[in-house]
Amino acid sequence: MNKFLAYIQKPVHIAPLAMFRVLFGGMMFFSILRFASKGWIYDLYVKPSYFFTYMGFSWVKPLGEVGMYLVFIALALSFLFVMLGYFYRIASVSAFVLFTYVELIDKSNYLNHYYFISIVSFLLCFLPAHRYFSFDVWRKPSLKVSHVPFWMTAAIKLQLGMVYFFAGVAKINHDWLFNAMPLRLWLPPRQDMPIIGTLFTYTWVAYFFSWFGCIYDLTIPFFLCFKKTRTWAYVFVILFHVLTGMLFYIGMFPYIMIVSTLVFFNADFHLKIIAWFNKLFRINSKEIYLPLEERYSILRNFLLLFFSIQIVLPFRYAAYSGKLFWHEEGFRFSWRVMLMEKGGYAIFKVKDKDSGRNWEVRNYDFLTPVQEKMMSTQPDMILQFTHFLAEKYHKKGMPNVEIKVECYVTLNGSPSRLLINPEVDLTKVNESFKKRDWVLPFEE
Repeated sequence: MNKFLAYIQKPVHIAPLAMFRVLFGGMMFFSILRFASKGWIYDLYVKPSYFFTYMGFSWVKPLGEVGMYLVFIALALSFLFVMLGYFYRIASVSAFVLFTYVELIDKSNYLNHYYFISIVSFLLCFLPAHRYFSFDVWRKPSLKVSHVPFWMTAAIKLQLGMVYFFAGVAKINHDWLFNAMPLRLWLPPRQDMPIIGTLFTYTWVAYFFSWFGCIYDLTIPFFLCFKKTRTWAYVFVILFHVLTGMLFYIGMFPYIMIVSTLVFFNADFHLKIIAWFNKLFRINSKEIYLPLEERYSILRNFLLLFFSIQIVLPFRYAAYSGKLFWHEEGFRFSWRVMLMEKGGYAIFKVKDKDSGRNWEVRNYDFLTPVQEKMMSTQPDMILQFTHFLAEKYHKKGMPNVEIKVECYVTLNGSPSRLLINPEVDLTKVNESFKKRDWVLPFEE
């Protein structure tokens, strides 16, 4: 244990951490601008009349049209200030809080890479990434340090490595490796892609991409860690993410990963990049090591606990029996990136027990097309919508309604089948971490 502590506390140059701050903050700043330019603030956080909140976070609500636009303005400025290292501590906390707040509003918008951004933003709140190559150092030169304990840069590397590695572990399943699903569904429609598009009609290409993707995710963090393999590994990082960015509409995430993985390169590489900005920032060679003060010792121990939780969290699905991609218990926050194609529809059948009247709900009266699509295949969202409807009818003077759901879903090209037991009144079911016995098993 003493050897381990000595190793992670050894001084290393801060340049990779500082450049990570610049690149990550810059990419996120432009990502927020892109998000706003596409009208998604209004479409996702203003237009909907109902939002699917996360368990325990029902108190998180949007702030109305003006409020949400102000939130995104503040969010963009926060990431800009993170990039510049300007009032960094305030900016990093603001970026984390505001971004996480936005993502907690509606689980319809959940994406693994949004979760990744929240996690990284959280880490930056604690790391002294502003103490080199920043406006804070320009304002207050006494802040400047050139070296920090190894674990501070290792925390970022570890987080990136976990994203890749767990994404690879998640790909070790029958559908992905032996059926090449869902790539066999996704690739043929992209045959219009220049040069390589015609290859996507061949089944073997889907199998090749499936196996390559699994091996890539499992091994790339380790290849990036070693000097001899790092350059070629980074070439594969670029090729992999550029290709996925072209094939699938996943926004800025591929390019955020491309610039983020530069943190694996040594300090000399980053100092050369910093040198390009010498006209704006004067870099001297004075070595100033950041002592391992008590507060940083506490932070180190906190991060050890944090990453321990991060390692365990993706495996919580093992507590539930059945096919994970079907029931989705333990699915979110586990780095299961683009592993399934799921589609279906849900019909909500309502019966007023007092009057005996029956009717079916028009889901689009309450949900946006995106919300309806996501809800129709995810059991927890179906349950949430049921309780929303029950409350709605209660306010209309119908306190005694029964709501059953007829929901047919197809998973990775499988025949459409019932997801929810149509005989169960979901108004009597409460959201919990217990096994969902009202979700029908997936029969192979």
